[in-house]
Amino acid sequence: MKYFWCTVFFCGIMVACQNHSVKNLSASQADSAYTIIGKIQGIDSGWVYLLHRQSENQKVDSAKIDTGFFIFNGKSATPELCMLGLSNNGHKEYRLSVFVQNGQIRISAKKDSLNDAVITGSQTQDEYKKYIAGRKPLDEEMKKLGKLYDSVEAKKDQRLMDSLEKIFEVFGIKEKGFVKDYAKSHATSYVAAFEVYQNFSYNPDAGELDTVYNQLAPEIQLSYYGKRIKNVLDIAKKTAIGNVAPGFTEKDVYGKPVSLSSVKGKYVLVDFWASWCGPCRAENPGVARAYKNYHAKGFNILGVSLDEDKDKWEEAIRKDNLTWTQVSDLKGWKNSVAEMYGIEGIPMNFLLDKDGKIIAKGLRGSDLDKKLEDLLK
Repeated sequence: MKYFWCTVFFCGIMVACQNHSVKNLSASQADSAYTIIGKIQGIDSGWVYLLHRQSENQKVDSAKIDTGFFIFNGKSATPELCMLGLSNNGHKEYRLSVFVQNGQIRISAKKDSLNDAVITGSQTQDEYKKYIAGRKPLDEEMKKLGKLYDSVEAKKDQRLMDSLEKIFEVFGIKEKGFVKDYAKSHATSYVAAFEVYQNFSYNPDAGELDTVYNQLAPEIQLSYYGKRIKNVLDIAKKTAIGNVAPGFTEKDVYGKPVSLSSVKGKYVLVDFWASWCGPCRAENPGVARAYKNYHAKGFNILGVSLDEDKDKWEEAIRKDNLTWTQVSDLKGWKNSVAEMYGIEGIPMNFLLDKDGKIIAKGLRGSDLDKKLEDLLK
């Protein structure tokens, strides 16, 4: 399905706020601390974890649970998006997003419904609730479309699936419009920046994103997510349609270096994917058919995997019958080529002409076939 992809975000995280200005943040506020006091019903002991998603290495704090209560202390000069999680069979499972800011924050939750926690004391979190309420009609529409697509997909009705994918494209435009309007009217909002980043970083249109970014207040542009947007924007300008694709060299499954220039002279699809990415695996049969149908006519593919486990990568290549060249540095989301191309979600691809210029990107499902049919008649 075109609308679904794997991203660096936690699935289902949506954060928002009202017009939260940072202009009046004083030095004393920036130097003060926050305290998070929490109570989780259904747990008497154990540990709770706070993941600092905006820290360089995503630092994790831990707090011991005593008769259901826990406390975190720290400092945050500006509102910071964090994740709260519990231990599940030895693994940290993060299920609650919360904006942490200086002051006292209280969290009341139940063990089996952590994401429904009641959070007080964070102004930005309060703004988040209002934002979510404002976009509720969009979320309900998305749920209905998702259920409908699942039922059609189960019947393997390709004609209806293609029709629904077009509806998802229209929905995506509507959702972006909602975020654009929110960012314009909440230029000093931290979460406006987060929502812009979340909704515009996958296969961004440089012109559109440039307009939205420049509507944000200067101090928000300098915030964590403001800087992330700027990075996405800068790369989007370099990888826009009409530009020559950035060159790279990475090792294949045999450890042999393969360069993008080595496949020059044909139409080339630079295809970003991973063995652990469900939407990628769902796209692979269509990509394999395109390779089979058009390879002899002058079409080639260079797969770039965001895997970390070499065995799983190779197993997926065999299972999905990916017979073209595959490369990876096995660094996951920190793959050097993915960072060069500004990949924030997969599957994602770039179609290059015989001279290495980008002529299309983000081709999913039947769109790849249609494009190749036009080029290689």
